[in-house]
Amino acid sequence: MFKNFKKGGQRKPSKSSDSSADASSKGIGAPGPGPTSKSGVGAPVQNTVEPVVPPPMTHVEPLPLLGKSPAAERQNLFMRKLQICCFQFDFTDTLKSAREKEIKRQTLLELVDFIQSGTGKVAEACLGEMIRMVGVNIFRCLPPASHESSGTEVVDPDEEENYSEPSWQHLQIVYELLLRYVVSSDTDTKVAKRYIDHTFVLKLLDLFDTEDFREREYLKMVLHRIYGKFMVHRPLIRKSISNIFYRFIYETERHSGVGELLEILGSIINGFSMPMREEHKLFLMRALIPLHKTKQVGNYHQQLSYCIVQFVDKDYKLADTVIRGLLKYWPLVNCQKEVLFLGELEEVLEETQSAEFQRCMVPLFRKIARCLNSPHFQVAERALFFWNSEHIVSLIAENRQVILPIIFEALEKNIQSHWNTEVHGLTVNVRKMFSEMDAELVDECQKQLAEKQAKAREVAEQREMTWKKLEDAARK
Repeated sequence: MFKNFKKGGQRKPSKSSDSSADASSKGIGAPGPGPTSKSGVGAPVQNTVEPVVPPPMTHVEPLPLLGKSPAAERQNLFMRKLQICCFQFDFTDTLKSAREKEIKRQTLLELVDFIQSGTGKVAEACLGEMIRMVGVNIFRCLPPASHESSGTEVVDPDEEENYSEPSWQHLQIVYELLLRYVVSSDTDTKVAKRYIDHTFVLKLLDLFDTEDFREREYLKMVLHRIYGKFMVHRPLIRKSISNIFYRFIYETERHSGVGELLEILGSIINGFSMPMREEHKLFLMRALIPLHKTKQVGNYHQQLSYCIVQFVDKDYKLADTVIRGLLKYWPLVNCQKEVLFLGELEEVLEETQSAEFQRCMVPLFRKIARCLNSPHFQVAERALFFWNSEHIVSLIAENRQVILPIIFEALEKNIQSHWNTEVHGLTVNVRKMFSEMDAELVDECQKQLAEKQAKAREVAEQREMTWKKLEDAARK
């Protein structure tokens, strides 16, 4: 990612720097630093004059290269270059201030190279200015979302044109600079947390609502690294993400970055220690499970499902809570959402133990029975795929005395009248599986079904006779 906009910069990077850029832009790991220093990034540089904030620049002008300047002047030159990068331009007109825009772009590239190469250490006095420059560029009022400006409903992201931030050619390098600093092994978190503070993190989280997916990807990488490196920010990040989800679920139902935030949470949940804290369980019940109720769940369901399964994998006792939550928000008329829910339910059941399964199996298989008879073949087929899982089949076999009477009628109805041949074939296989498990139970269920159908016919006949009597009485 960084290689693409690095081309044409002022200084040719080394091979190690180039490969490090690729790794970090993909979120793989921190770039390989140059010569290490015990003082770390952000510590005052020894044998140099403490940098002084220069007076504000009134216009953009090219400055000498950092690599070619004397070591004693490098920090002050770094500060001046940061001032150049604070200038804002109008990107709606590509020809306006073209020279100044290019000078700023080249300066940003040079700063990224300076941070990642390790050839020079940044004094603490410069860090405040660098973080301020980052904030000046990335913290801004986001434009109205396309559905807000046009008044249309939110559509599938695959069907709409991707929004592109006009100033991305500068923003991308600013994000790269911030990412390089955060992931650097030389970064001293004790110094850095004075500048990357709670306010900075909250503003970063606000930017996740941008419609530019490229910016959201950078925000995801930066916030993930901040969470991993700055332990002081972890509770704030978790709480703030919860608040974003609450607002999305119960107020707006519109947010562009839910999927990216869930990706970050997937990694966070994976690192939870056991026994799990009560606050984490509350987050599951109050934020993650209700995310299934929104109309846009299809846009982020893959990430949401991963988070849910991670919780059950960490603590199997949560399986009952999760399954009942899925049943609570089960879609009534949206067949595609039903397919998603069934897929997630299967993953959860794979992690479910027998005791938790028994607590929820009655309402669960009542829902599965309705899915088996769905006229939408994908829903019925997806429900029948549960019997392909050895673990789920073992749970069903252990509790067949309760489960088979619930779903037997649905199985018989599919065999007799379902229009789809695949569904019909899968249903026959499931019924055969039950016959091999317990032939007597199948016969008993068959007998009970015959009695139920006979009673239903008798009730129907009585109803028909009553209506006929009423019609005869009306004619008189």
